[in-house]
Amino acid sequence: MLIGSFQHNIDQKGRVIMPAKFREELGDIFYATRGVDCSISVMSQKAWDALGAKICALPAAQTKDLKRFLFSSAAELVPDKQGRILIPQVLRDYAQLDRDVVIIGTGSMVEIWDQDRWNKYNEDISDSQVLEVMNLFEL
Repeated sequence: MLIGSFQHNIDQKGRVIMPAKFREELGDIFYATRGVDCSISVMSQKAWDALGAKICALPAAQTKDLKRFLFSSAAELVPDKQGRILIPQVLRDYAQLDRDVVIIGTGSMVEIWDQDRWNKYNEDISDSQVLEVMNLFEL
């Protein structure tokens, strides 16, 4: 399971270190695309293939917007020997990544956030919102 959060910096070439803990789970090749809340979603090749198969199995009229959103900005990522990945400019622009980022595990995938946006998100979410969702699972 992908859990935890790590703070890193993006270098001038758009590279960032993917934490070793996440690389172990994601594998040698993984995929990034636009996520929700102006973040970047990163998933293993197996998860990416499964997601693509599910989406492509649905009627095109119902999924065309989702396909465009996810697939047009998607990129295959291969870490270098230092564990760095190159985040394509289109994804950096979408997530408004400049220098300081937070890389978080969300169970089945990883998200990359601009650090200020991540901090603001955490300030804005309330305990009652989290508890409301937790109640769905009778935790």
